[in-house]
Amino acid sequence: MQTPAIEIRPFKNLDLSGGVVIEAFPSVGLVSAVAGTYIISSLKLDQIAAMDSAWFPPVSVIYAQKPKFPARIYASDHHKIAVCLSEFTMPAYFDRPIAKSILSWAKEQRCSLVISLCGIPVSEEEGNMKRDGVAVLGVGSTDQARQILKDNGISQLDSGVVPGITGALLNEGEWNAANVIALIVEAYSEVPDARAVAAMVEAIDMLLPQIGLEVSPLYDEAERIESRLRTLREQARPARSPIRPSPYA
Repeated sequence: MQTPAIEIRPFKNLDLSGGVVIEAFPSVGLVSAVAGTYIISSLKLDQIAAMDSAWFPPVSVIYAQKPKFPARIYASDHHKIAVCLSEFTMPAYFDRPIAKSILSWAKEQRCSLVISLCGIPVSEEEGNMKRDGVAVLGVGSTDQARQILKDNGISQLDSGVVPGITGALLNEGEWNAANVIALIVEAYSEVPDARAVAAMVEAIDMLLPQIGLEVSPLYDEAERIESRLRTLREQARPARSPIRPSPYA
């Protein structure tokens, strides 16, 4: 059974030692990707690498007249932060290879923590019944990661299932004794969910107060960002299937 190969292509090298890597590939309601895009914009992060695979959809994302790979890494050596971002939901058999690639790259950069953003589905009916506030729960891969959550007042998930790239990162983090924190929020899957995005960004700001994220503009920005991401996904729909069949088929 062949495993999809993930290549990280560097455009520039920055000193990120001791820094943090945020994984923001799409999850439910695009909350992860919207949060990641907002962080990139707010901190004015530069694209420093592309994540690529022969099995990724053959599309180029155009921003400000410039072509971009469908999966990219943005970073700042001033803030000591990197964000791994894609507009597209990759097939599930990419979850482990992507997680391993991100963790390996974080180790190469001598980063001390990986934060993975994960939305889990809530129906609009359920959301209207119980969403007076939006809670973010954390999971840590190591004792140190769990202590970081505790020290910053983020409630920890006691039991449950964490899917996708986030789940794979937690497992790989535990196996490799690497500090991985998952931030999990319930989100609508079919409508813009600015409150869920804002709650996720607030949790990141609690974990990383040194970067000083402004959350208040996000309520205006989140819907605009999500609308743009949905448009890109629709435009790319004909090419979004991988060019090879699933190895698990």
